[in-house]
Order: sequence, then C-alpha cells, then structure tokens
Amino acid sequence: MSWFDGLLKPIMVVVAWIMVQFHALLQAIGLDPESGAAWGLSIVGLVIVIRILLIPLFFRQIKASRGMQMLAPEMQAIQKKYKGKTDPASREAMSRETMALYRAHGTNPFASCLPILLQSPIFFALFRVLIELPRIANGSYPPIGPMSPELAAQAEAATIFGAPLSGTFMQAGDNWHIRVVTIVLIIAMSATTFLTQRQLTMKNMPPAALQGPMAQQQKVLLYVLPLIFAFSGVNFPIGVLIYWTTTNLWSMGQQFYTIRRMPAPGSQAEIAMKERKARKTKSHGLIEDAPPAVIIEEKPRGQREQPKRKDRNKPRVIEDRTGTTGTAKDDEPDGPSAAAPSTPTKPKK
Repeated sequence: MSWFDGLLKPIMVVVAWIMVQFHALLQAIGLDPESGAAWGLSIVGLVIVIRILLIPLFFRQIKASRGMQMLAPEMQAIQKKYKGKTDPASREAMSRETMALYRAHGTNPFASCLPILLQSPIFFALFRVLIELPRIANGSYPPIGPMSPELAAQAEAATIFGAPLSGTFMQAGDNWHIRVVTIVLIIAMSATTFLTQRQLTMKNMPPAALQGPMAQQQKVLLYVLPLIFAFSGVNFPIGVLIYWTTTNLWSMGQQFYTIRRMPAPGSQAEIAMKERKARKTKSHGLIEDAPPAVIIEEKPRGQREQPKRKDRNKPRVIEDRTGTTGTAKDDEPDGPSAAAPSTPTKPKK
C-alpha cells in the first residue's frame, strides 16, 4: 500500500462501507447482486449520502458566490484606487481594504470553494477503491473495510452496457464498450458541469455583478472547467464518472430549488419569482380592485353669486321728508325716489 493510500485509508473505508450497505439494500429488494445496476446504484447512493451531509456547506457556497459577485463593483473601485502602485505599503493597504470588504459583506473566496475541496478526498478515495477492485478480488491488495475479496469480485464482474465499473478509456484495450460508455459519461459530466455553473452565474446575479474582471473570470471558468473534465475524464474509471455526473445532477437540482426560492436581489431569478407570485395571486383573485378615480368637474367661471341675508325680504318702515310713513322691501332701493308716490295729507285746521 502506497503512502497516498495510507493517507486516504479512513475515507476509503467509509466509501466502501456506504457502497456495500446500499448494495445489500438493493439486493434485498430483488436486484441481482452481480449486476451493474446494483453496483452502479450503490455509487448513486454514495452520492446521495455525501450530498445530504454537505447541504449546509452548499448553502454557504451559494451565499459566498452571490456575495463575491455582489461586491464586484466595490472590488473594482479598490483595484482602480491602487492601480499601478507596487510599493509594499500600497499592497498592504489594498489587502487590508479587501479583507475589510469581505468582512462587511460576510463572505470570502474560500467559502465558495469549500464543498468542492471537501468532496475531493471522497472523489480520490472512490477512485482508489474502484481501481483496486481487481487486486482486492485476487488477494494481492488488502480488503478495504467491508469490501471483501468476494464482494470485490462481484463489483469487478458487474458491467454497465458491457463496460466494467473499474474500466477506463486509456486502458480499454479492445473493449469498445468501455470507450463508448466512457465517452457518453464524459459528455454528460462536462455538460452538467457547464449547466450548473451557468445556472449560478447567469440567472442568479444582477446585471451590475456580471461586469468587471471578476465576472470575466467566472465566464472563463464557465467554459474552461468542462474542458478540463473532458480531457481528464479519460483517466477516470467508469464508476467515478458515474459518481461525478450524479453529483452534478444533484447540484443542478439543489441550485434550481435555492435560486427559485431565494434569488439574489436584482437578478433575473428574482424578477421571475415576482412574476410567478403576481400570476398566482391574480389566479386566486386576491388582487384588490384599484380605488375609483376621483373625477373633479369644473364649473364654468362666471359672476359670483352674491349671498343673501335671511331678513332681506322683511318689510322695513321708512319715513320720507314730508313725514309720511310707508313700507319698503329690502330688495328695493332705499329713498323717496324709489318709493311709490303717495298723496300728501293736508293738515287739519
């Protein structure tokens, strides 16, 4: 056993134990224990267990990736501030301001890579378990936990469309089944890697976060990572390709749910969520009718009507210059010239 296997031995034992337990469960429900379906689904079960354990870190990764994209404009301002300054004091000040920006937003670049880093030992442990299946079966390699020589022989004999789980493209020889299955799985692995990254960067980021050097780096990785997996996948066993493709499919589903329920502010996903809520509310008849508009009618402007007193029509007693008394109404002008003429009375002798 090499030093690398000795370093990975605890993780290899855990990986083998999970695979054997799922294999026993699938055998109990009626699958052939020597079939490729039983051992292939055991690898899928390994993915499910690992990804469930990594759910908290996945949400932390989503938050960190979103935070890194959201603070991109501020990062550009800091880079512009210290552009062309190579002295130690300026570099230290730039690093200090960058770390302060990370603390203010509660994120850091390492958090977005944490789930991938934690899956790497599991990935290599599964790689070593599958590669050593022939040697475990013939007794030249010690058993790995519950993976006994008998179970290793079953796993080695199991095939998927004629390709064994431990087969690789570079060591396929004349077995064209291995080459075809490997190529199909490599295409599936690369495509799911691309779609997973695109789903995160394009649909869950505001337009302002899709500009600048950091956004350009994300776009480069969007196309470079699938190519890296495509070229390196020819060295992976078919079982590892199944593991990686299943992991990508799980990530796509998990991200789809997260982005649909908790989109980043200002992103296309948030706009789509608001539209769905509006349609749902409208379909249930929960939208309140808008209040009726107040109509103000303007009357044509003319001469203002003069107010009238209540006692305007009451008769008033008036007396003219001759001493004759009479009555007049308020709506008639005062004075003798306006009063009706009356016959003067002669004074009695």
